[in-house]
Amino acid sequence: MFALIYCYDAYCGWCYGFSSVLKEINRDFGTRIHIEVISGGMILPENPVPISATASYIQTAYKKVESLTGAKFGNDYLWHINHPEESDWYPNSLKPAIALMIIKDKFPDKQVDFACDLQYALHYEGRDLTDDEAYRHLLLRCGVSEDEFYNNLHDPKWEEKARYEFALVKQLKVTGFPCLLLQVSDTKFFLLARGYASYEELKPHIEQILSEELKTS
Repeated sequence: MFALIYCYDAYCGWCYGFSSVLKEINRDFGTRIHIEVISGGMILPENPVPISATASYIQTAYKKVESLTGAKFGNDYLWHINHPEESDWYPNSLKPAIALMIIKDKFPDKQVDFACDLQYALHYEGRDLTDDEAYRHLLLRCGVSEDEFYNNLHDPKWEEKARYEFALVKQLKVTGFPCLLLQVSDTKFFLLARGYASYEELKPHIEQILSEELKTS
């Protein structure tokens, strides 16, 4: 079975910009090939590090993301980026990765939407993804009960599953996000995008690979 593997991180601004492309891919290819969203663990500090450590970089980078992708960063998010010394944010990729694992396990067909919703919650609505409450408004869309979700969110078993994905991304030799791969066999992968790419660029590439691989299968 062919699979599109999307390696991303909830905290990755370029992945946020790629969300609209991912949705288009899911719309046009989601019924033909499986789409798997894998969290990369971009920010995993051994000790908490405040947003001020990366704010100056983000202040420049988010404008490039907006210019190239059309995505807009919300004022509530940008307040933390522009006032880092006043912010109480300590970014960490683990909790949003666990949240995605929970949704993927119960509703695999909703993983693309949930991953995009997570990024919108952070980058537009300015929700702190290390805070349990940042996820509550998303659960109704998924149909998962709050009790079930929050019990799993703090279950070491689900943290282990998330960390397995971080290791898998390294095994795939992914060094930056977003990264899109097309898997056509257990050992054969095509790199479709490393960094941002438009849907207009990706669609014919995906179609060509699928057509060629189906001929030889």
